[in-house]
Amino acid sequence: METTTVNQKFDVIAEGTVTTPRGFSAGAVHVAVRTDWDKLDVGILASEVPCIAAATYTQNRIPGASLVISKQHLTSGRVQAVIANSGCANAATGQQGMDDAIALCQQTAGKLGIDPHLVVVASTGVIGTFLPMDRVSPGIDTIALSPDGGLDFARSIMTTDTRPKHIAVRAGGWSIGGVVKGVGMIHPNMATMLCFITTDAAVSQPFLHSALREAVDSSFNMIDVDSDTSPDDIALVMANGLSDTGEIETEHPDAETFTAGLKYVCTHLAKSMVEDAEGASKLIEAQVEGAASLADARLAAREIIRSVGVKTAIYGHDANWGRILSAIGNSGAQVDEYKVKLSFLGAGGPEVVVFADGSPLPYDLGAAKACLEPREVKIRVQMGLGDGSATAWGSDLTEEFVRLNSVYTT
Repeated sequence: METTTVNQKFDVIAEGTVTTPRGFSAGAVHVAVRTDWDKLDVGILASEVPCIAAATYTQNRIPGASLVISKQHLTSGRVQAVIANSGCANAATGQQGMDDAIALCQQTAGKLGIDPHLVVVASTGVIGTFLPMDRVSPGIDTIALSPDGGLDFARSIMTTDTRPKHIAVRAGGWSIGGVVKGVGMIHPNMATMLCFITTDAAVSQPFLHSALREAVDSSFNMIDVDSDTSPDDIALVMANGLSDTGEIETEHPDAETFTAGLKYVCTHLAKSMVEDAEGASKLIEAQVEGAASLADARLAAREIIRSVGVKTAIYGHDANWGRILSAIGNSGAQVDEYKVKLSFLGAGGPEVVVFADGSPLPYDLGAAKACLEPREVKIRVQMGLGDGSATAWGSDLTEEFVRLNSVYTT
């Protein structure tokens, strides 16, 4: 597999996935959870041995049944397998949804010969529909797990995604792999998607939880497609310790490298979601510098990329910077308009400054428009209040997004 070294800390395995770390296997099957889809839609990810686990969850107050059961199982901080499906969210499904989620855990555990409480169940798709257990249950029995099955597992969790999203990194004797799905109902309120991360590093549970929280805050919590937060979102990391390199915790020599690697995996997966967003033609990157605090920088960056006005202006290559400035003022971040400097960054070209010192600046409209034409559009905001900085990523808003979401269930 092709690798690239990042900051001398770790190698990126471009074709890597959740089965890149040793001891993990996966597989998937097509059972027609949605009868109008011809795709893999049920998958299993498993470790040879129980894993230390950490997770973050949706903040939606009407969580799906599968998520409720998974949260209960994850209170022990240990997991060994994931059973996941696409096409049905198993949300707003009452007691039957709970019973179905439990049954999936029990059947998966029986197949693998493990404790059902070590199984996480994840569902994504249409809300308010029941899992077709008459097709899902027989399908589980046919899934063949393999160390080469990570890509099929990534495909099995896709809904309106157009491509599987996966990555892995390696440092020293251990590696981290990850897959994610999600291109609609995406808004940073934990992690609006299904994300599964594996590592063969031995990691203490408190350190793993802290590292995941930090990684999620700077990646999945900094993206937006449509300001919606779904009821099923989970970001789960599983560490099986099979690298046998010693337990990584805060003071361990590999702690910084592990944290950086996990953050790289999460950021790559988060950006890949926005790049593949429903109907999108642009990836918008908002860079905020000089905010009064990190929290303020994140507030401002997030508000820019979630603004419908900004999204539509970028789609139309309209350098309507007033919408960006308005989003900053509406973000809740501390702001002094006489200290704000706002600019568009060209693809390898000049920075076009459009606002500074409380007033619009004369600028070349053609140069500003040219900054908005590439697939990736970058906005830079200098707040002039401190040293807080953050980056957020969002998609533009197109006619195709409206079309896709007007016919999703019909």
